[in-house]
Amino acid sequence: MTVSELLEQAKSLSPAERRELAKLLIDTFEITPQERTEDWKTGSEIVAMIHDIGSIEFVDDDIDDPVEWLNTQRQKRKKQLGELTDRNE
Repeated sequence: MTVSELLEQAKSLSPAERRELAKLLIDTFEITPQERTEDWKTGSEIVAMIHDIGSIEFVDDDIDDPVEWLNTQRQKRKKQLGELTDRNE
């Protein structure tokens, strides 16, 4: 039986029965503390990741005004897209 078929059957239940079904389904999930923290990093791991990234090259770092910087990036992108569409035609 597929999940879609199960869902269709669940729709035929009363609201109280659906709540009970939902609670029973949720109760079937037993997450261990190890699973809960599996993807979490410690502070030292985060610092190591930052060091591994290396230096970041900023684009147009001479522009101090954020609005001007954003408008410049948009103009560049628009120009790039225009060049790409010109090539494809």
